[in-house]
Amino acid sequence: MKLKKFHLILLSLLSGALLSLGWPERGFPGLLFIAFVPLLVIENQMFRHPREFIKFSALVYTLPGFLFWNLLTTWWIVNSTFVGALMAIVLNSLFMAIIFQAFHWTHKKLNNPLAGYAALLSYWIAFEYLHLNWDLNWPWLNLGNGFATYYKWVQWYEYTGAMGGTVWILVSNVMVFELISKLKMQNGKCKVEVQNSRFIVQDSIFIFFLIAIPLIFSFYTYATYSEEKHPVNLVVVQPNIDPYSEQYTLPPPVVIGRILKMGMPAVDSTTNFIVAPESAIQENMWENDIGAFTSIKLLKQAITPFPRLNMLIGGSTYYQLAPGEPLQRWARKFTDTEGHYNAYNTAILFNNRDSLQLYHKSKLTPGVEILPSFKGFKWLENFAINLGGTVGSLGMDSIRKVYMTVNTVKAAPIICYESIFGEFFAEFVRNGAQIMIIITNDGWWGNTAGHRQHFSFAHLRAIETRRSIARSANTGISAFIDQRGDVHKATVYWVPAVIRGTLNANDRLTFYVKHGDYIARFMSYLAGLLIIGTIGMSIRQKYFK
Repeated sequence: MKLKKFHLILLSLLSGALLSLGWPERGFPGLLFIAFVPLLVIENQMFRHPREFIKFSALVYTLPGFLFWNLLTTWWIVNSTFVGALMAIVLNSLFMAIIFQAFHWTHKKLNNPLAGYAALLSYWIAFEYLHLNWDLNWPWLNLGNGFATYYKWVQWYEYTGAMGGTVWILVSNVMVFELISKLKMQNGKCKVEVQNSRFIVQDSIFIFFLIAIPLIFSFYTYATYSEEKHPVNLVVVQPNIDPYSEQYTLPPPVVIGRILKMGMPAVDSTTNFIVAPESAIQENMWENDIGAFTSIKLLKQAITPFPRLNMLIGGSTYYQLAPGEPLQRWARKFTDTEGHYNAYNTAILFNNRDSLQLYHKSKLTPGVEILPSFKGFKWLENFAINLGGTVGSLGMDSIRKVYMTVNTVKAAPIICYESIFGEFFAEFVRNGAQIMIIITNDGWWGNTAGHRQHFSFAHLRAIETRRSIARSANTGISAFIDQRGDVHKATVYWVPAVIRGTLNANDRLTFYVKHGDYIARFMSYLAGLLIIGTIGMSIRQKYFK
């Protein structure tokens, strides 16, 4: 059936609506299995009637749907930065539309439906993989994240990671589209042609099992998974310091005093960890002599009576580079003297036995903590978004550090945005982490879906790695998450709170932890081959007719 171009716009918007209604944290992810079907109808129209469309029609007609999806699900970024929200929504939508344009290009040039669908799958997954690994990283809308609140559906992520969810969604959409394409419309009624009836039955059965088998396996895994008993006792503090009006203006001793007043009464001789959120210490501490700063002295003094206690807290730190020390791209020059320094978003662990252990956030927030490092783009540092803290590109660690703790297990710190990155998260586990601690500050976006989506992604990280997670958020949601992804003692947004609980440590490595995003790497190679093949066919058609 031939569709008018106005109908194509409506179909595009329908896809955007379905993707939004299927997205966390209140959507129903079953809609994701059909959300791309309208976009596939659009592409099919262009494939069948190429002379009626301009060169980049696939981009033009799918862009409204992707804009609609990005706007409806990530509009809340505007609460922290209008420019950042505009860039994230527009650029991410454009990237997605470009992927569909590339898929259509390959489908048309190779003139093979199977090659076309392979292109859609491989190009999209390669795009998601890029979003996990470049300076403009924004994997928030990677399709596999769509099951974050329905995590009981995807217990098999311990084998595939969230990329397995992306494959599940895309293949299901293709099969549903193929089923629909075998139905013919006559006089407004659906008619099944005799020669297609057998294929329709086959496709229907395949779709049923494609969706049902992973669900059944996941429910069975969830019901039978049992944690080994290796208890770790934790106290998590949610101080609820307003990031706009208090965090960077209150004197550091006042902030530390609030955290200690809340958290220390919950500590006893059996407590292994007390955890406070990201960026809690804003004393401009220099790592060259970090023990000399008031905040550190107050905290170390508070834990002195507890020899088994480890404290983890976030703060902004700086490091003065020695003369001749190599300068990384994030090195900053002093304005009033010679020399350079690095600025960091840091997680600090200390106890009564060891020296301070520092981890520097390594998956940085684009536009706020990092700007493109491509040659010739250094001038973008002048447009870094100022949220009150250190502005411009921060330094980062090259390895995923695991803390050596006193009288307890090995723990790894995850700072805020880092909890979205599955393979990155798994690297800490490969390095020996037996329990994970997320510290974050989710108050920038207000009481919107933003902080709830961010929280929900932790379900997936727990399943992928089978690691228990303690989460301390400055302004909510703080909680304990077990190895199945279940949440315990979740706090309320914008309410000061202290929670005390026990999590089980684990030292088993899942298949995903061992192999990471192997699906994405394979699909990226396939995408490269398909692009080469498409270019080759284009040259052949143009010059060797």
